[in-house]
Amino acid sequence: MIAWIILGLVAAQRLAELLYSRRNEARLRARGAVEAGRGHYPLFFLVHGGWLVALAVSIGPIGPATVINLWWLGLFVVSQIGRIWVLSSLGPFWTTRILTLPEAPLVRSGPYRWFRHPNYIIVVVEIAALPLAFSAYKIAVTFSILNALLLLQRIRIENDALQQRR
Repeated sequence: MIAWIILGLVAAQRLAELLYSRRNEARLRARGAVEAGRGHYPLFFLVHGGWLVALAVSIGPIGPATVINLWWLGLFVVSQIGRIWVLSSLGPFWTTRILTLPEAPLVRSGPYRWFRHPNYIIVVVEIAALPLAFSAYKIAVTFSILNALLLLQRIRIENDALQQRR
């Protein structure tokens, strides 16, 4: 039962983030923001959505308690603190898409002082840690690989888009 509560909270968080992202996207586009890498966006939606579905399937129907590894769950919780830090640092510029507003300065506060792409570091941790908390090793490995392949492309596209704003 606790595994379902955790998964439900993660799903609700992701839905809230999508709504926040959509609001920020609309505002940025109204100010003239340009999107880069539109073609790969549906793949992220599929991989990250598939990750949640795979976790739900691995947990199975509500019944016997799923054994939860508290170390991995703790790492996941810490990553959520990092996620909040990233969202608050980017504020109205945070979206799930690569949108760039030519006249806006690059954010260099919060975790962006030390890392160029802190959100992606957090996502890498999340994709592995939550399945490992539920002993879903195959899901952790499979979706970590899929996410890494997408991130290689996304980081290149994002770096190119931001190159003009240094």
